[in-house]
Amino acid sequence: MLAFVIRRVLQALLVMLVVALIAFTLFRFVGDPINQMVGLDTSIAERAQLREMLGLNDPVVVQFARFVWHALQLDFGISYLFKQPVVALIGERFPATIELAFISALFALLLGIPMGVYTALNRGSWLSTLFLTVSLVGISLPVFLTGILLIFLFAVTLGLLPSFGRGEVVHVGFWTTGLLTASGLRAIILPAITLGLFQLTLIMRLVRSEMLEVLRTDYIKFARARGLSERAINFGHALKNTLVPVVTIVGLQLGSVIAFAIITETVFQWPGMGLLFLIAVQNADIPVMAAYLLLVAAIFVAINLIVDLLYVVIDPRIRIEGRAA
Repeated sequence: MLAFVIRRVLQALLVMLVVALIAFTLFRFVGDPINQMVGLDTSIAERAQLREMLGLNDPVVVQFARFVWHALQLDFGISYLFKQPVVALIGERFPATIELAFISALFALLLGIPMGVYTALNRGSWLSTLFLTVSLVGISLPVFLTGILLIFLFAVTLGLLPSFGRGEVVHVGFWTTGLLTASGLRAIILPAITLGLFQLTLIMRLVRSEMLEVLRTDYIKFARARGLSERAINFGHALKNTLVPVVTIVGLQLGSVIAFAIITETVFQWPGMGLLFLIAVQNADIPVMAAYLLLVAAIFVAINLIVDLLYVVIDPRIRIEGRAA
């Protein structure tokens, strides 16, 4: 188990090093940072002095090593657009994105798994047909269209929920949350449904297909022959053996939700990291883009590492095969 963890950690460090190299190239090939920092009336001598002061004349290897060292210290420089430290900008918007991703993932899990189990166990019922139809719609519609339709129905037509913003937030230490206020809870409903709908349909269809596959296996037939109840067979044996692929999808989708919440945050003007990244791309704010890239990569790597460890907990066969190898 320890060797397995060490091997995964080393792989994670290698991935982060490659991502750091990609982020570093943004500074060298996406415009000149000096042009972003000074005005048109700045002389050539002043530009050369600033370039020397920032170390842009150093060899590429030295610049990359300096970039990695600063990144380890969470120092990504100053935003070209906002003229503030990048860490402070991301720190302000990080709670909004994490809360939105968490609520949307919770929404997808709490509905997707029961719906998948129900459609697998009751294949001929009208409710199963309805669930499958809704899941087909959820997969087919793009995220921005789903968000616009929800805004039109619940915000414009019915006037039940707000169409933009995060609502009222409160400070809990360094964290800002809208989950403790009524307006914050109302504001997160539509973005969370929009962001989690695709994950819900994906989880539901995955659980359904895995359940149908497991229910056809021999050990389920033996369990029925032993006289076990349908509840024990369906939930104690069949559902448990579908968790490995479900954990994989849920883990990867959680990272995707955090990384690709840009469209949802744009549609609902949600003040998160995705909206900040979009503004940075539009204005070539390279420090913000590089920091966002590294942060998303770190989240993906951490989630993959947790998923790998959960494999061993859920399925002991993985641990045995690892020892044999």
